[in-house]
This record gives sequence, structure tokens and C-alpha cells, in this order.
Amino acid sequence: MENELQSLLQSTKAVVEVIGYAIEVFGVLVMVIATVHSTAHFLRTRAQVPDEEAYTRYRQSLGRGIILGLEFLIAGDIVRTVIVADNLENVGTLALIVFIRTFLSITLHLEVEGRWPWQVRHGQRTE
Repeated sequence: MENELQSLLQSTKAVVEVIGYAIEVFGVLVMVIATVHSTAHFLRTRAQVPDEEAYTRYRQSLGRGIILGLEFLIAGDIVRTVIVADNLENVGTLALIVFIRTFLSITLHLEVEGRWPWQVRHGQRTE
């Protein structure tokens, strides 16, 4: 009975680890697709819009794609580490990775939106 339980636990860990990696791969794909889409849009519209405005739109679109991709990378790290975290070192590594990616996400949001993520948009009401 104990061997069956151990085998089930190992199988579950393997499946969750694959799911975590799949989420991370999806995050990378989101960033790649956002880069290609943003660049194509920039190249198509730059002749119709002033250079500075086209560049600003390009950076904002690219930044949003990177932010979204980072969110998936963080989610994948959490999924993989929660099930595999059998020691404090793994948890510490996860904490450091999540901290760095969250810091990047917040600073990119500030760069793209011109405000902190927790600030209300201009003209938006809080309820």
C-alpha cells in the first residue's frame, strides 16, 4: 500500500512539473508573439503616425506583452516549486525568482502605463 502511495505521489509530481513547464513555455510564447505582433504593427503604421507616437505605441505594446509573459513565467515557477519544494533551498530560490520577475513586471508597468499598478487610471472611478 505504501509503495502504491509513493508511486502515485511521484506520478503526481511529474505531471505537475510538466504542467509548470508548459505554463512557462506558454509565457515565453506570449512574449515572442507579442514581440512579432508589436513589431509588425509598428512597421505597418509608422508612416501614418508621427515617429515619436509610433515609437511610444510600439514600446507600450511590447511592454504589455512582456508583462503578460512574465505573469505566466511566475505562475509556472509557483506551480512547479509548490509540488517539488521538498527543502527550504527550493522555496528560497522560488522566492527570489518571483521577487525578480515581480519587480520587472511592476517597473515595466510603470514604464508602459506611466503609473504604478495599484494607482487608479486617470478618469477612472473607484468603487
